[in-house]
Amino acid sequence: MIKKHEIYKKDKWNMMTVEIQGKTLVLREISDQWGEECHTFLSRPALMNWVHQRFPKEDFEGREQEWEDLMKSFEEI
Repeated sequence: MIKKHEIYKKDKWNMMTVEIQGKTLVLREISDQWGEECHTFLSRPALMNWVHQRFPKEDFEGREQEWEDLMKSFEEI
């Protein structure tokens, strides 16, 4: 059984989904600028490491709540 989590960044065209396929986590990042990118992780810590590198807190200066909400969405997976 595949469990799917949707994590919206900005709107329905700029979003991420994470599918849990057994022990594998498949993240799809969809953007109107770059199209779709797919990343596969073998553990939640590996996923979270990527998340912290992809979305550094300093990039969200003045939008700290947006960053907190994004991190919370990933942590709930």
